[in-house]
Amino acid sequence: MVRGAITRFVAAAGVLAATAAMAIGLAPAAAYAEGAPKPAPKPNIIQITGKGIDDKIVITQAESKRLFSSLLSEVNWMYSARSQTASLPADKLGPKYNLTVLSGKTGLQTYDVFPSAAGGPRAHRLAKQPGGKKAAEGWFYGRLTMPETLRVSGVPLKAKPDVVGGGIGGGVGQDLDVDTEAAGGVDQVLGDIRRLFLLNGAVLVVIFAGLAGIAFLIRRRV
Repeated sequence: MVRGAITRFVAAAGVLAATAAMAIGLAPAAAYAEGAPKPAPKPNIIQITGKGIDDKIVITQAESKRLFSSLLSEVNWMYSARSQTASLPADKLGPKYNLTVLSGKTGLQTYDVFPSAAGGPRAHRLAKQPGGKKAAEGWFYGRLTMPETLRVSGVPLKAKPDVVGGGIGGGVGQDLDVDTEAAGGVDQVLGDIRRLFLLNGAVLVVIFAGLAGIAFLIRRRV
């Protein structure tokens, strides 16, 4: 009888412990679900306005993934970077274009870019950002790929086929969302060659280890 009571007590204690463990495990998850901060919105649209553009140009990630990524890379790095330079005189900046980065209908960042500035492209991080946000005003040296990236996006700029980088040079006017199967094939071949060298190296190690073992055994018997 006493043994049965002890067994029932141990079983009940086990049930209570399991229940407590589940409650402890679920509590943080519930708290996280209720009080956790919402993830930051991800950019998926870029709007371009400026000289020679009658209606704003809209590039979406869904329709032009590679072009969108190229445009975003031209300005996104400036979001938290320190200012690099000072403003040029207005007559040295050339035509101005505004790039606004959005997530759906919510504006995230905005920049003025000057792809034809004297000495190379320039970019201006505006102090007044979308949604009433403020940023440290700053001027930056733009990437050399900026003019061609903007041109492929629809901005009326002269073609620069000699500009290579950022996935744009060498193919003026080509769609940036073309298939990259050829590049993938080259990578696969290089990967196969690398694996072959590694396999051969492993085989040589095994052979040398076997020869060393045989030499050791022969030496012991001699």
